[in-house]
Amino acid sequence: MTNDTNLIASDIEEYLRVHENKDMMRFITCGSVDDGKSTLIGRLLFDSKMIFEDHMAAIEKDSKKFNTTDESFDLALLVDGLQSEREQGITIDVAYRYFATEQRKFIIADTPGHEQYTRNMATGASTCDLAIILIDARHGVQVQTRRHSYICSLLGIKHVVIAINKMDAVGYDQEVYRKIKADYREFAKQLNIADVRFVPISALKGDNVVNQSENMPWYPGSPLLRLLNTVEISSNAIDQFRLGVQYVNRPNLDFRGFAGTIASGEIRVGDTIEALPSGKQSKVKEIVTFDGNIDIAYQGMAITLTLEDEIDISRGDMIVRPHEKPQSTKNFEADVVWMDETPLNVDREYIIKVGSNSTVGSVNAINYQTDVNTIEQKPATQLALNEIGSCNFEVAKEVQFDAYAENRATGAFIIIDRLTNATVGAGMIKRAVEADASNKPAYSDFEIEFNALVRKHFPHWEAKNILKG
Repeated sequence: MTNDTNLIASDIEEYLRVHENKDMMRFITCGSVDDGKSTLIGRLLFDSKMIFEDHMAAIEKDSKKFNTTDESFDLALLVDGLQSEREQGITIDVAYRYFATEQRKFIIADTPGHEQYTRNMATGASTCDLAIILIDARHGVQVQTRRHSYICSLLGIKHVVIAINKMDAVGYDQEVYRKIKADYREFAKQLNIADVRFVPISALKGDNVVNQSENMPWYPGSPLLRLLNTVEISSNAIDQFRLGVQYVNRPNLDFRGFAGTIASGEIRVGDTIEALPSGKQSKVKEIVTFDGNIDIAYQGMAITLTLEDEIDISRGDMIVRPHEKPQSTKNFEADVVWMDETPLNVDREYIIKVGSNSTVGSVNAINYQTDVNTIEQKPATQLALNEIGSCNFEVAKEVQFDAYAENRATGAFIIIDRLTNATVGAGMIKRAVEADASNKPAYSDFEIEFNALVRKHFPHWEAKNILKG
């Protein structure tokens, strides 16, 4: 019996306490179509004994109807829950699964392999610490392998495990593994990924997933689960305190607190803080949580701060320490993943949401569009669905941010269509830039609203031409 099993049997309260204090890792599985992403997650859950008996019985029954592996038990069905996914034997939407070992808790994001669902993959990767990129041993590095690797690099994932899957289909040939490993290392030289590891596996048969494979004695490394348990991710923590105000809590005349989730860093009672963009300073009087007041709060905690002074702070403002200020600007350069069928166009107004701060803005220029297959930067006048490019933005009011490479929580933003309120893009801020007077839109609030109204009824017209006509 494992230590966890012993604790469950003897002292459930101690087990829950130990379990609550385990490290949490979020990781994504990605790669080309049919590389075995869902089967791998199913194997991790199955061999880790994380599947209930009734779920097992249901999957065994469904395997007779949807099985794509010629096995009596189709592990991919543990993850692919949509009817259309089971009928086609592919992943369409991002599926999240949870499991735990004695060392860690895990949240898995299983993402689609098809190019048309690249936006889903980018969404899944945005909160992950590590990526498992699967490669079919029969086919080697594919277009989607390069695409997903580039997106992982762009989204700031620093730890990547290359799982060369279906080794059973190539007779567990070491030379196949070596060639794919060499090909990927050559491609990865163009990416900003600090830690790349390789493991040959068979998700279908269980080789090197949870247990060491007897079929590949030539592989001296650890199985996949042991790698997941031992990868050091604590270095991802950011020291600078950042709290985006999501809500001003005023239940009565005697209480005024500023609620939000700590994006990074820590805060203590008595610390001096500064509210941005106003620049007003005060000291922390109380740190209020659902479970009561505390003296210190850390990254990821939802808190309400009360201050010793009455200063004006609103939703969308950022609370920081005076000596750890982020950048503040109306003009910035960012990488953008476009997620809408209507292309991103220069000078069209969108809602730009950085943390809890929303403002109207537009793209002044598209610097280049990146061909993710070759990492080549090409000139572009617009970004189509699933395309990635570098753009210069101008927004109506200053936003506070850190460069995405330094702080993912405060450097990320989303782009929202002003008419449909749909999220049409995701961005990663690189740096502040100088305002470009030649591209600066000189619209009043009336003109912006009129522009939106015209586009709603006449989407191919440019309202600014009407206003000038």
